[in-house]
Amino acid sequence: MRPRVKICGITRADDARLAAMLGADAIGLIFTPRSPRCLTLAKALAIRAALPPLVAMVALFMDAPAATVAEIDTALQPDLLQFHGAENDAFCMGFGRPWFKALAMRDARDVAARMAQYPHAAGFVLDGHGAGEPGGQGMSFDWTQLPPLPTPWLLAGGLTADNVARAVRIARPWGVDVSSGVESAVGIKDPHKLQQFFREIHRETAAQERA
Repeated sequence: MRPRVKICGITRADDARLAAMLGADAIGLIFTPRSPRCLTLAKALAIRAALPPLVAMVALFMDAPAATVAEIDTALQPDLLQFHGAENDAFCMGFGRPWFKALAMRDARDVAARMAQYPHAAGFVLDGHGAGEPGGQGMSFDWTQLPPLPTPWLLAGGLTADNVARAVRIARPWGVDVSSGVESAVGIKDPHKLQQFFREIHRETAAQERA
């Protein structure tokens, strides 16, 4: 079965429409001021209006005040929230919406134990950045060191059309999450790179089904 695909760091409605047309299961909108892809609520609402049905919208936060998360959540009505900072399980579940927790994987140890700290998470994003750093930096990690992980999880960090087939083959993730690897400039998705990314995923999925 094809892994789910999330295209993160969307900043333009046209990019959201293209990602959806190519088969994205979800798009990510960033509300972290430290990120160059951070959106205003007005821009996020415009992207929301352009998104076709059955494509999930994920709102990303990193150590944001609860009032900020609640305000954006109420106005935008995303399908999921995603937390990238030091938020604990109680904070993440306080908004009444399904959520994913991102785990920084650079020099990470005992992934399963870290996941266990978030028993109410709908899933996880395993990203290549270091603790305390935002995602979207194009940094990968050693996929071969991942143990079997039954909880739904997305592989992120350094993915491109050149390596996503290998990443899927090695890590067997529930889904993949890409941002900088399909961009022509920060926050600007490249149509060719997006198309090639999906092409490689479909090619690897077909190869696995034939095996």
